[in-house]
Amino acid sequence: MNQARTPQTVTLAARARLPSRFGDFTVVAFECAEGEYGVVVRGDVDGAEAVPVRLHSECFTGDVMGSLKCDCRDQLEVALRFIGRAERGAVIYLPQEGRGIGLANKIRAYALQDQGLDTVEANLALGFPDDLRRYDTAAEVLRQLGVRSVVLLTNNPTKRVGLERAGMPVVGQIPLRSVPNAHNASYLDTKRDKSGHLL
Repeated sequence: MNQARTPQTVTLAARARLPSRFGDFTVVAFECAEGEYGVVVRGDVDGAEAVPVRLHSECFTGDVMGSLKCDCRDQLEVALRFIGRAERGAVIYLPQEGRGIGLANKIRAYALQDQGLDTVEANLALGFPDDLRRYDTAAEVLRQLGVRSVVLLTNNPTKRVGLERAGMPVVGQIPLRSVPNAHNASYLDTKRDKSGHLL
């Protein structure tokens, strides 16, 4: 589970207009010691309460390559559509591939899943906990955007706990539903049954 830590320096590096298939956004880049964070913002969030926010961890296989083994791209698109129709909101793209274990280890975990382990068992077999992600930098990014509280678009209860622990109030949570397929149904069952996701 997400652990509290000392906030690091987060710097707003650049911003520009970003028209997209999901609506008109402003794209913002933040830099910090652990890497770069990309954010798309809809409307004026400075000083706003109850801002719809998606914290989306990068997923090369799902977001970029369209993998059917997870629901990452589905959740990202649902969140972007929702925020694209809203008065305001934001999606923060977190550099935390594979629930924080990195791309190579994620693919090692995939190979173990091909041998019959579920996603949690595969991480444990590689010597990792179920989820290594942290949300303190995301909370600082939201503060720098002027966000005062959020409604979190997620199925994952640890994201809410992580943001609140990092000092960002979460005043609501909206689950993101997607239709399971033959390749990810058992993965989604494991996320629900072992990680408490709202599926």
